[in-house]
Amino acid sequence: MSAYATKLAEGFSAKLSKELYATALFDQLVNRDYEGDIVNVGSLLNILDFARLSEKDYSGSNLSVDDLNENNGQLSIDKQKSFYYRIKSIDVFKSYIKNPQSTLVQQTAEERRKNIDIYVFGKYGKTAAGQRIGTDYTTGTVTVTTGTGAVVGSGTTFTAAMVGRGFKATGHTKWYRVATFTDTTHITIENDLDDVASTYDGGSISGGTAYVIEANTPVQMTTSNALQLLLQLKQKLDAAEVPAADRVLILPTEVGTVLPRGTNINMAVPAVYDSLIKTGWLTDLAGFRIYMSARLSGDNTNGYHSIGAQKGWQTFADKVIKAQMEEDLIGNFGSAFKDLYVYGSKVKDNRRKFGAELFVYV
Repeated sequence: MSAYATKLAEGFSAKLSKELYATALFDQLVNRDYEGDIVNVGSLLNILDFARLSEKDYSGSNLSVDDLNENNGQLSIDKQKSFYYRIKSIDVFKSYIKNPQSTLVQQTAEERRKNIDIYVFGKYGKTAAGQRIGTDYTTGTVTVTTGTGAVVGSGTTFTAAMVGRGFKATGHTKWYRVATFTDTTHITIENDLDDVASTYDGGSISGGTAYVIEANTPVQMTTSNALQLLLQLKQKLDAAEVPAADRVLILPTEVGTVLPRGTNINMAVPAVYDSLIKTGWLTDLAGFRIYMSARLSGDNTNGYHSIGAQKGWQTFADKVIKAQMEEDLIGNFGSAFKDLYVYGSKVKDNRRKFGAELFVYV
């Protein structure tokens, strides 16, 4: 048995969720492959997958068996949102809108969708080091200390904005990332990992060595280089052996004035995709389903952090914890609706390579 009007509220909330996902752009970019249940804010969910097995040469001798190893990450539910609004009977009587619920469902779903889009797109910093496209910084030379990852620059002008960007010096066999900024000639670097304690395993780099800090400033997209930039982004994911299926690229709305006029770009938009166009779909190109959004981090002056990713990149979980309908307003006539909605997302270390960033302006 449930309290009076509870089921009505749950049905209303379910309709809101259905409307949310029907037009959700963030849903094109995330997966929900997690284990566990959301109980409340702070719930931890497990994201499990197996470490890759290696193929061995066979010589006729007995085979050596490999044990399975799990890559276990935890997703924390850290966002809590709610709606609370009332509908007065006298307002419905006076208004031409006699069924305000349907309009409110659309409005609240759009507001919720906007907030989740901003949250999901804000994870651009969780793309793997070495998988960003922009204007690299290479001024001067560096020395790197074993163990600490301390970098001393000569002729450099390091900035605080470089923290989080990929770093690779001549002699490095993989990319690292800038961990801290001290001044224009001193930074530290670390392994590109979040799920373990910070460390640097790249060894020493002697003085006078060339280096790269990737995508330090944005690159301009023009009609002549648009396709080239998209192909470079595709190559980043291809080189990391990211699955070709379910790749999505979110670009700023300003690109809509450039990409259709791009050199060697054919913008075929069949009528069958009308439903996708409503979500901001622009075209399919270079292996990406491309969408436009005004909700990306950044701006057209300082650069947009556009995201190209495969759905394995970010795991997302959400749930309506509680929905209630106040059937009678105290001291008035009408009803009120409220709900508690929570969500969170996680990019595991072994999934960072599933995302790439295009730091761009138009």
